Amino acid sequence: MRKIAILASCIALISLSACNSETKLEDKTQEITTDLINNNATAAEGAEAVDEANAPQFEFEETVMQFGEISQGEKVKRMFKFTNVGKSSLIISDAKGSCGCTVPLWPKEPIAPGEEAEIEVVFDSNGKSGHQKKTVTLVANTVPNTMLLVIEGDVLAPETQKTAQ
Repeated sequence: MRKIAILASCIALISLSACNSETKLEDKTQEITTDLINNNATAAEGAEAVDEANAPQFEFEETVMQFGEISQGEKVKRMFKFTNVGKSSLIISDAKGSCGCTVPLWPKEPIAPGEEAEIEVVFDSNGKSGHQKKTVTLVANTVPNTMLLVIEGDVLAPETQKTAQ
């Protein structure tokens, strides 16, 4: 009988300990917020809306860049320069090319209001021919939360280059 009482006490102690650690875990998750990236364009129903008047904002010199004619296999790099004309720090959380041949590099640190930065886009024409129009989609804490950049031009395949000369 005494062994059963000790066993029951141990189980009760373990249960209390587990409840206590769950409470600590819940407290820690409440400290983490997504206020910087939630905005009207992506917020779930019932979530707090972002103050658009104070949100960061992209202002690009150009959002579409031409690379002209290049030979198949060449790589082209273009720099998309922008300024944060908003009233809070701009954070780019992701940038994706429309295909594996278009690779963006973007600043990972916040861009303060009034600060300039750039997105580097490299297009690899290997295996491509004809007119090419590739896009890069930026995801940021702006309103709306996405921005589209375009790079386009013509890729001359080896047989096209011979007839063009």
